[in-house]
Amino acid sequence: MKEKTVTETSSVAWQDYLALCKPKVVSLIVFTAIVGMFLATPAMVPWDVLIYGTLGIGLAASSAAAINHIVDHRIDTIMARTKKRPLPEGKVSVLNAIIFAWFLGTISMGILAFLVNPLTAALTAASLIGYAFIYTMYLKRATPQNIVIGGAAGAAPPVLGWTAVTGTLDPNSLLLFLIIFAWTPPHFWALAIYRREDYAKVDMPMLPVTHGVEFTRLHILLYTIIMFLVSLLPYLVGMSGLFYLVGAVLLGGGFLYYAIRMQYDHADRLAMQTFSYSLIYLMFMFAFLLIDHYIPLISKII
Repeated sequence: MKEKTVTETSSVAWQDYLALCKPKVVSLIVFTAIVGMFLATPAMVPWDVLIYGTLGIGLAASSAAAINHIVDHRIDTIMARTKKRPLPEGKVSVLNAIIFAWFLGTISMGILAFLVNPLTAALTAASLIGYAFIYTMYLKRATPQNIVIGGAAGAAPPVLGWTAVTGTLDPNSLLLFLIIFAWTPPHFWALAIYRREDYAKVDMPMLPVTHGVEFTRLHILLYTIIMFLVSLLPYLVGMSGLFYLVGAVLLGGGFLYYAIRMQYDHADRLAMQTFSYSLIYLMFMFAFLLIDHYIPLISKII
């Protein structure tokens, strides 16, 4: 009976530390980084770069997520969306979370610096600092434009993946950065509309709280238009082909449908549906980029 109790406690502790890493968010980050790796080369990504680059970037993202939990643990106890997190519930202490975040960040930098390349390590460190400290500690509480400015850190993963393979900062990788950068505001503002009462409780200056829901809906539409236009750039500069273009237009058209519909349908349910679609949009956009990249190679083999 005692052995069962110990096992259950260990299992819960493991799950709580995993929760600090925000695995769903990190999995999307890692996916875009991996796509960046494959787009950086016409052939196959070297196995060591693929393994160590993915591991290093994933651990850095997990460290940043844990720091976000630490910084926000007091307001997380108030917000309905976050009050079940490990720190508010007391399942993990703040000190242990700090040690955990430091450990992940240190290991990630070591892997990237010594097993990938110094540029990727430096850019990943800058991204980690940008999200975990500049955005989470300052921008998030300082301005309703927090998502727009802080989005730069969240848009870095495909660039990190690209530099992991090439060791250089390529202009084409910056197009991938721009897609995520333009995607971030409508993605988060849709969630912010749905959760605006939570943000108001903790005096978080999210756009729906400071400028109202109608103003936010309009800006979701404007940024979605910008995002749609930016998503066409890989095709226009010859980085991607027709397969990607069709996918980008269809996915972007779906996002525009939700953004336009939000202008006259003010149900909070629609805001959450828009947020959910935005996740599907980004995942499939990068999947289309990846598939399109290897169509010429597949055609030669066939």
